[in-house]
Amino acid sequence: MIPDVAGRLIGTGLDVCVQAGAGAEAHFTDAAYAEKGAAVVGSVAELMTGSQIVAKVQAPTPEELSIAPEGVTVVSFLAPATQLDTVKALVQRKATVFSLDLLPRISRAQSMDALSSQSTVSGYLAALAGADRLPKFFPMFMTAAGTVPPAKVLVLGAGVAGLQTIATARRLGAQVRAYDVRAAAKEEVQSLGAAFVELGLESQEGSGGYAREQSEDFLARQRELIGNEVAVSDVVITTAAVPGRQAPILVTTEMVERMAEGSVVVDLAADSGGNCELSEPGKDIIHGGVCVAGLTNPPSAMPTHASFLYSRNVLNFLTLILTEGELTPDFDDEIVSGCCVVRAGEIVHGPTRDLVEGETPS
Repeated sequence: MIPDVAGRLIGTGLDVCVQAGAGAEAHFTDAAYAEKGAAVVGSVAELMTGSQIVAKVQAPTPEELSIAPEGVTVVSFLAPATQLDTVKALVQRKATVFSLDLLPRISRAQSMDALSSQSTVSGYLAALAGADRLPKFFPMFMTAAGTVPPAKVLVLGAGVAGLQTIATARRLGAQVRAYDVRAAAKEEVQSLGAAFVELGLESQEGSGGYAREQSEDFLARQRELIGNEVAVSDVVITTAAVPGRQAPILVTTEMVERMAEGSVVVDLAADSGGNCELSEPGKDIIHGGVCVAGLTNPPSAMPTHASFLYSRNVLNFLTLILTEGELTPDFDDEIVSGCCVVRAGEIVHGPTRDLVEGETPS
């Protein structure tokens, strides 16, 4: 929550409380929130016990929810498939929770699309991470001592993060190629000046513009064909993720071993299992002279603009479910219903309900 958005929410009739120091790493001071009319509160416990609406980045913990008021409304990146204990705690508190990672990808929801806004930050950062770790220039240089060729960058996955990675790597002067399982991505890749890698596999278009989860047979054939592209790349940046699912393995150990020493793999999906077989979340692993960087929570490394974008997304979503400072969510609205996981203590998101019921002994 940035101070400007706190002020806007107060203007809608809400009382806004912010945890002391919450904006410090993003360079937003407690005084800046106070100037906008927000109350700066010292502890999470004090915030949770007095709030009707809780807005967070990550999912609240079961411990936090144990002191939240009954019927509290939560807006966050819940990632419910990986937070079943939190989902159960929400049910116990008769809470209502909206998970922004489930927001429908329709034009009316674009201003609330936090998944896309944070992917933009991640994609930008991934290109910089690759350039920082590569012991070569990204751009071509023509010098009196000779010509330095541009780095060859391969981007796997051309969603929002992948497209931003392509654009940033191109700005840095690299020669960029990209691959995506969705045939519709080809035109977007080429519009950014990159070459689209054709593997001759069937398109894997899912709902809402996302890639669907692929079969193991498809992934095996994909890995076989993509190996040659990986081998000749200086930097491979993987961005492939299916919301709420384990990230698919795109780059195997054998592929990394075919890359030249000094090459780099940047894995943006490390938080959800990783696209590279060698990735370890939050670590740079050197394997056969190749650096494999498993980036975790990339937007947190660029907190000022990540917070700016996320705050606007949350503001726009709250504006949809509030009327004159009162919660009035319209569950007939596909945006509201589409990202609602728990409603008044009942799990209404089918896949999450199935997972919770699967854990409950019959």
